Amino acid sequence: MNIQLKIVTRENWEEAIKLGVSKNQVNFVPSVAVSIAKIYIKPDGENVEYIPFAIYDGLKMVGFIMNAFEEHTTNSYWINGFLIDKKFQGRGYGKLAFGEMINWIVNKFPQCNEIRLTVHKENKSAMNLYKQYGFNPNGVFFGEEEVWYYTVQRSLNL
Repeated sequence: MNIQLKIVTRENWEEAIKLGVSKNQVNFVPSVAVSIAKIYIKPDGENVEYIPFAIYDGLKMVGFIMNAFEEHTTNSYWINGFLIDKKFQGRGYGKLAFGEMINWIVNKFPQCNEIRLTVHKENKSAMNLYKQYGFNPNGVFFGEEEVWYYTVQRSLNL
């Protein structure tokens, strides 16, 4: 596998909005179209920026993930709308893409010391993945979804 995150642009957005999950997962994650709409609507406030990524294996688009952030903070870096298309689930794409997103955030934003996301209370497979990467629930809920966080460990170069 050759997993890459590529920004959703006018060249690939139509393919991206065709991505979807199985029927038993539709309550766990917004559609790609809804995630992309957030860029314009800014439901989390004027200071939040969004960067949508298509997840590729070589030339094949297999999923979607978005970063939402407030750049001048240390803990407002979010992973949103993460999904692997139903045709590609169960092949390890999710694990690799999630790791790529964490690395991208950590490298892009040196001031970031915490990454957050929300997970539906019934989405056990996502919870297992997030635990593998060191995410933990913080007890705060937004409706059916709980906030989880990851503390960024940075090495000190003295």
